[in-house]
Amino acid sequence: MSINTNGYYEIIMSVPDESREAVTYKLTELGSTGFFEKSVNIVAYFEDKCDIAALCDDLEKFRSVLLSSGLNPDFSYDYVLLPGKDWNEEWKKSFKPIDVGNNLTIIPSWLESDTDRISIIVDPGMAFGTGHHETTKRCLMLIEELSVSVGQSLLDIGTGTGILAIGAAKLGMGPVAGVDIDPLAVDLAGRNAAINNLGSITIYEGGIERITGSFDVIMANLISELLIKIAPEIVRCLNHGGIAILSGMISGQENGVINAIEKEGLSLGGKYVDDKWVTLIFK
Repeated sequence: MSINTNGYYEIIMSVPDESREAVTYKLTELGSTGFFEKSVNIVAYFEDKCDIAALCDDLEKFRSVLLSSGLNPDFSYDYVLLPGKDWNEEWKKSFKPIDVGNNLTIIPSWLESDTDRISIIVDPGMAFGTGHHETTKRCLMLIEELSVSVGQSLLDIGTGTGILAIGAAKLGMGPVAGVDIDPLAVDLAGRNAAINNLGSITIYEGGIERITGSFDVIMANLISELLIKIAPEIVRCLNHGGIAILSGMISGQENGVINAIEKEGLSLGGKYVDDKWVTLIFK
């Protein structure tokens, strides 16, 4: 995020819940310099030098990708060219500290910590995981519950900002690792770990196949299609007696994930639904 004195495009998108994560990944791929969720919309920013017609064409083509992935392609959007200003400061106004669970508070990196709770300091950058999303909150609450057993190892698949891995480490879990296919997310997660004075978190670039060890707890906050695809790898990386917490599904999509994970030998141990978003616990 930076000061843009020449102007920038602001694109406001209305996206079906089940397709939001896929669309935000696409916006990053198309060169968005930042985005955030505002009410039911995704607001994304692009430099004014971008080819806005080509960008819109790419968004239209992405509908077929969503459709082929079983996701709802019926998003809408509009854009406006705004004059240059320090929109970094405008963007920051959308992020406030968030209390999660009994002991955690998520704090943007540009604000001072003013709480007796355990602080997770996060620079959102362009990666998923600001703490605002229902699935992130639920995953952190479950990590908090599991952390009563100090010393459990944890792997966060699709770590994004690293928020879940950081929360786990601050709650006493360890060793903690994260993995993400996006090099920008890997860099950001590493920097967020450093901001939190956590040099012990290891962040890997790549897919779960990059992981050679096994863990007591595995977190994966991903869309259902990805969870189904990597089900065998999730089980491969889970220690005997371990727990897998899978989130990111819209209500109605969880049966495919349950079938895929149970096929690999795990059993469903719990289910949470938060505003249409489903989180599953497997043992």
